[in-house]
Amino acid sequence: MSNVFIAFQVNEDTRPIIEAILEDNPGAVANESPAMVKIDAKDRLVVKRESIESRLGRRFDLQEIHVNLISLTGHIDEDDDQFTLSWNH
Repeated sequence: MSNVFIAFQVNEDTRPIIEAILEDNPGAVANESPAMVKIDAKDRLVVKRESIESRLGRRFDLQEIHVNLISLTGHIDEDDDQFTLSWNH
């Protein structure tokens, strides 16, 4: 297997998303640049709506992540509750 990643613009909207991803994926590593945070994970990365909502204090539609998304790699498996990147078919 190989790494997957997701990268976001750095701003107030993405901070709770990044925090939620890092908490839900203990092996994930955040690589910060001046205007971007790239989160790398071995094999699989999960973005959970519920975790983001708990940080935001409001409802969150996972489609909202696309506003500040720069890039990602891996196969995408997405529903209303979570967004998963992996290389598994």
